[in-house]
Amino acid sequence: QVQLVESGGGSVQAGGSLRLSCKVSGDTSSNSWMTWFRQASGKEREGVASVSPGNTITYYDDSVKGRFTLLRDKDKNTLDLQMNSLKPEDTGMYYCAVGVLTDWSRAAVLSEKPYHIWGQGTQVAVSA
Repeated sequence: QVQLVESGGGSVQAGGSLRLSCKVSGDTSSNSWMTWFRQASGKEREGVASVSPGNTITYYDDSVKGRFTLLRDKDKNTLDLQMNSLKPEDTGMYYCAVGVLTDWSRAAVLSEKPYHIWGQGTQVAVSA
C-alpha cells in the first residue's frame, strides 16, 4: 500500500522560504506523476507543481513560476518543494499526490481529478 507523508510546513513572513517534503512509502507505478497541490481556506484545491515519470517534464502553476522548485530524489523516494519569495497568497494546506495519468497536458496534470493517492497535508502560513 502506497502512503504519502508531507512535512516541512510552518509560518513565515512574506519574502521568506520553506521547503516541503513528501515521503513516499510502498511501490508506486513507474508511470506515476507526482504533484504538489494546495488549498486555501474557502477555495478549491489547485495544482502547484508536478513532475512526470522519469523526471522528463515539470509543470508549475503560473502563480509560483520562478519562486518554487521541485526536487525529486528517487533514491530517498521523496519529492521536495522548495518555496522562495513566499507571499501571503501562498498560504494554505499543501498536499502531495501520486497518479497514473493518460492525459499529460498541463491542465490535466495540475487538476486533482486524476490523482488517487494523497497525503494528509502540511500547513503553510505566510504573513504580510
